[in-house]
Amino acid sequence: MTQNKGVLLSSCYFGPVQWYQKLFRYEVVYIERCESFIKQTFRNRCVIATTNGPQALSIPVSYPPTEQEGEAHPLIHMRISDHANWRHVHWNALQSAYGDSPFFDYYADDLLPFFEKRWENLFDFNMEITYKMCELLDIHPKILFTEHYQQEASSGCSDFRYAIRPKHPMPDPDFMAKPYYQVYQQKWGFQPNLSILDLLFNMGNESILYL
Repeated sequence: MTQNKGVLLSSCYFGPVQWYQKLFRYEVVYIERCESFIKQTFRNRCVIATTNGPQALSIPVSYPPTEQEGEAHPLIHMRISDHANWRHVHWNALQSAYGDSPFFDYYADDLLPFFEKRWENLFDFNMEITYKMCELLDIHPKILFTEHYQQEASSGCSDFRYAIRPKHPMPDPDFMAKPYYQVYQQKWGFQPNLSILDLLFNMGNESILYL
């Protein structure tokens, strides 16, 4: 592990490998909870590998009753919607994509509750996922939460809140997407920086070596 001090990250739904690398390599991790919710980001979506190529899985969200679409909505107020039976859809997608991977069956019982139990709050849901993934990866980050929104991270703290994103990610010289075994690699080639689930299902307890 490097001796980096602090890092500021957004909340993530089964975040990408790059996001979990930060959890592993920094001494202190600050998770942003006071920003406005941003659509089409890892805050409510992840990307997996399927037989048809990369697929985004998105959680439908709803706005608090006192707020309306078009306003700035604090992330910690965003609710999870039950629209389109998304839990069933996401779990079926994972089974279809990774059912033949080396470690899907090994971790399935740990992950299935996230697609059976109902969480109301998106931020709380994402954090429960984060804690479980850290347990399965055997990493032990010191995680703190922001108390107010800052335009820029404090001195000595790296800011990746808006750099790690599905579309047009910003350069990150500390992250190298090292190839590992993937189920569909022969068909599509190596797909870098997918959801941490892709790494876990394919590499199991060796996943930590890729962080």
